[in-house]
Amino acid sequence: MGYGKLLSDAFSPLPSFTIADARKLLPKASAGYVSLMLHNLQKTGKIHRISRGVYSYSDDATVAGFGYRPFYLGLQDAMSIHGIWEQETNPVVITPRKVRYGIRKYSGGNYTIHRISRKMFFGYTTMKYSGFFVPVSTIEKTFIDMVHFRQNIPTDALMEFLKRINRKELKLLLGKCPKSLARKILLELKK
Repeated sequence: MGYGKLLSDAFSPLPSFTIADARKLLPKASAGYVSLMLHNLQKTGKIHRISRGVYSYSDDATVAGFGYRPFYLGLQDAMSIHGIWEQETNPVVITPRKVRYGIRKYSGGNYTIHRISRKMFFGYTTMKYSGFFVPVSTIEKTFIDMVHFRQNIPTDALMEFLKRINRKELKLLLGKCPKSLARKILLELKK
């Protein structure tokens, strides 16, 4: 069996893999050969580069977050995943890593990266989405992040948030937030 087939069998069911994973899978191949093989697979479009040293067989932009671990999908993307609104959005990756924020491209699609402080990195759960299990912010944390990142919340989405927010869970999460942000969120809820 060839190295390409071994890689495909091992990593195509996964959302992502690293160059270190490929080297562990192919211990007899030199590090240079593994790097060249990944480069050639990327060049032919069989795999996609997410970030430095992180690849995926999937062309779905949802897997882009796996290049920035730890992460969770949040903001408008989480609103779509939770059914708070019906609009389709590009994936929004939220990570505490020191990365440049903004819009990035992956396999012909766009995704957005936001950086969040380590103290604010909480309030997410794992959900099955686009065929993979991915971390997604809870409804309560999505609301907190929308206020934190100063994102506009349409009126119909705000009404849906108010119906679906678990007040006890929100109170627990607000206890982890800076007091000024907690006040802003409470004011937003009273609108």
